[in-house]
Formats: sequence, C-alpha cells, structure tokens
Amino acid sequence: MSKSEDNSSNPAEFYRDSISTVNKDGNRVWIYPKKPKGFFYNARTIVSIFLLIILFGLPFIKVDGRPLFLFNILERKFILFGNFFGTHDFFIFVLIFIAGIIFIFLFTAVYGRLFCGWICPQTIFMELVFRKIEYWIEGDRNDQIRLNAAPWSVQKAVKKISKQSVFLGLSFLIGNLFLAYIIGVDELFSIVMKSPSENPEGFTVVMAVTGGFYFVFASFREQACTIVCPYGRLQSVLLDRNSIVVAYDDKRGEPRGKLKRGEDRTKGDCIDCKLCVDVCPTGIDIRNGIQLECVNCTACIDACDEVMVKIGKPKRLIRYDSLNGISLGEKFRISPRILTYTSFLLLLLGLITYLIFSRSDASVTILRAPGTMYQEQPGGKISNIYNLNIVNKTYEPMNISLAVQGLKSEIKILGEDVSVDGQQVYEGRFMLILEVKDIERISTPLIIDVYNGTEKLSEIKTSFMGNPELKNQ
Repeated sequence: MSKSEDNSSNPAEFYRDSISTVNKDGNRVWIYPKKPKGFFYNARTIVSIFLLIILFGLPFIKVDGRPLFLFNILERKFILFGNFFGTHDFFIFVLIFIAGIIFIFLFTAVYGRLFCGWICPQTIFMELVFRKIEYWIEGDRNDQIRLNAAPWSVQKAVKKISKQSVFLGLSFLIGNLFLAYIIGVDELFSIVMKSPSENPEGFTVVMAVTGGFYFVFASFREQACTIVCPYGRLQSVLLDRNSIVVAYDDKRGEPRGKLKRGEDRTKGDCIDCKLCVDVCPTGIDIRNGIQLECVNCTACIDACDEVMVKIGKPKRLIRYDSLNGISLGEKFRISPRILTYTSFLLLLLGLITYLIFSRSDASVTILRAPGTMYQEQPGGKISNIYNLNIVNKTYEPMNISLAVQGLKSEIKILGEDVSVDGQQVYEGRFMLILEVKDIERISTPLIIDVYNGTEKLSEIKTSFMGNPELKNQ
C-alpha cells in the first residue's frame, strides 16, 4: 500500500504526504517564523556564540608558523593539531570517517537530532545569525508578512536593500572563512588583497563560494535541512521509541481546544494557540509527531512554556523526551543497539588513537627492483638493485642514509644523495653490495636501518638475491 493510499483513510495524516515548505501545487511556501524567546533560545544563543568564536578563530591559530587545522582537499594535504597528514595517512581518515558515522548513529539513537538544533553550522548561521539580522531590520513575523505584501516604497526598498547587503557581506565573510580552512589564511589574504585582474582564478573562487552561501542563507534557507540534508530521512532507521526527541505530550494536551473565559475546562492543556507552529523555522506542527523537517531547535518548547505559564498550567507540554517516556511514562534506558554502537565506537577510537600516536615521522618503502637479477661485482661481491620510496611527514628536510644490520655491506645511491624536503616524497634507487661469503641461500633475509642524520627512522625487512655457489668459484 502506498503512503497516499494509507493516508486516505486518515485525513489527519495528510501532512505526511509532502514537506511543509511545498504546497499541493508544488510551489514554495515561504516560512515566516515568529521570533522565539525563552530559556532554550537563550541557551542556544550562548552555545552559538561560543561555537562561532571557535569557528572564526581556529584558522588564525598557528603552531610554529603553520595553521593548527588545514583541510586542503584539492591538494590532499591536511593539518590536524599542527601535524601534517597526507595521502599516505588515508587509512586513518577512513577510520575517522567510519567512527564519525557510528557516532552519528549512536548520538541519534540516544539524543535524536540534538546536533541539528544546537551544533550544525547551517542552523547556527541561519537561525542565530541571519534570522536575528532579519528580525532587527524587518521586524517579527507579522511585520515581515506585511512588508512583503505591501507595495514598493522608499521604506520597503531601504529595508530590503539593507538586509540583502548585510546578508551578502556576511556570506562573503563566511565564504572566506570556509576557504581559510582549505587554503590557509596566508594564501587567502594574498588572494583578497590582490585586484581581480591580478588573480582572476582566486577572485572567481571567492565570489563563487560567497554566492553559494548567499543563496543558501538568503533564499534556500530551511530547505537545505528538509530537502538536501539526508539526516531527516534517516530518522526512521536511526530513531526508536527510546530516543530523546522534541515531542508533544498528547496524553496531557489532547483533546485540544481554545481557552474560553469562565469555562469549566474538561479538555487537554493545549489551547490550540498555534504559537508552536508560528515559531517553527521549518513550518511544521510538532503536535503531529516526529517529522523529517524537525531539527530539534526547541523554539516550540519555549513558545509553549510561555503560554502554559500564562494560563496557569505546568510547563513542558512540549519537551525533550522519548516516545515511550510520553506514552508509557518510561525513563530512558540503554538498549542493546546503543551498547553495540558504543562498543564499536570505542574500539575504533582506540585504534585511531593508537595509529595517530604511533605514527612515524617518515614512511619508508624498500623493494627489490622488479625484473632484475643479482650482478657479480669485482672482489668477490654481488649486488642487488632496490627501489626506495620515502614520504617525509614532517615540515623539516631529511637527509637519509641507509645501513644493513649485521652484515658488511656497501650502499650506493643511484643519483644524488637522498634529501627529502618537508611534506615531500622521494623516489629513487640504490645498489646494495654484499660479499659472496655472506650469502648462504638464494634469498637472504636482511634488515636495513634508515637514518635521518643520526636519528633512526625505521627498520625495513627485505631480502637479497644471490647464488651461494659463487663462493666456491
């Protein structure tokens, strides 16, 4: 049975046939949320200020003249806490990505979409930066509706131009912040300080990123959460009846009805004022239950609490709770699924921590050159050719030398001495020469020590091909 067929028998469920920002004709429904106020809104404002300070401050923090964080996807170079990571550390990023996915599953299974309402950059910028500016310039919900419906005038033009100008300036700032995390503040400043004619490519990138952010926050808005972001659609498989969500207590609130003066009220506590709908930034009615558009922003909680105080009823008719908590009065419990996610997450975090802290300064690979045999050398010696690959994971240059453990040997670098600049890769060859008397088998195992100056970087196990019968000649 299709969704629409199923809902045809229950008209109250028609809201599930489409998202709240699109009408039955497929046209955009513009959302005018009422300005929220209350405990949770104030708390979210404090959290957002703290996160914005971190977000804007991190690109300017440097360690030894280098950024604390850098995510240069284009050149596949990353800096985490001042340490350089490159393509050679790809497996670590894969593990971090997997751990992040499991964390999302675990976090959502327990706390629902708390991340969306309190931490997600889209929500922080849209609801706690751009929306605040909109309230400041154009007024609250009803003021905005009247302004948009009014004919064009000097006052309307000033407000609209002022708002869009501020939005564009903020988008330029956010776009540059985004690029600072990718190319670094020094490179970004060099782009911004030059005229467009001197650096047309950099100027184009900055303007394109600015335009993208301006489109999202000035026009696309909540549809980034309801249409683009897959998180809401994943709720059906991530949430269960024990997950903490923003929910309406229908047992206490129903049957809803308008409050009348002097009435001996026998209905539920919900007076159907619809303020919870008016303040919702995605335009839903939380009383209909969990919906993919809900980002758990808590605006409806604050609005409802204010009404409950005015009519002398207990607060938290809408609150953070689980569905079982509302319907059965159950307290939160740890389910087997939460234990499973937590176990996997702890294992992955332990593995990632070990790999990061045990990570060497250089990655060295030594392999016998394919398709080559041993060569006889004067003085009763034989040689093998090896390929040498060195990845310098540090910022400082390395002067590499090689030595074989426990054997009298000679190593000749084929070409210039091995010097590897910081964050660079060296590829070359060398010849290893051993005395025939030390060859006991066709493939002799040996260990090559790799040094950076006097510091031993690693020990590489390899083999040496030779014919032990040559010492009888």
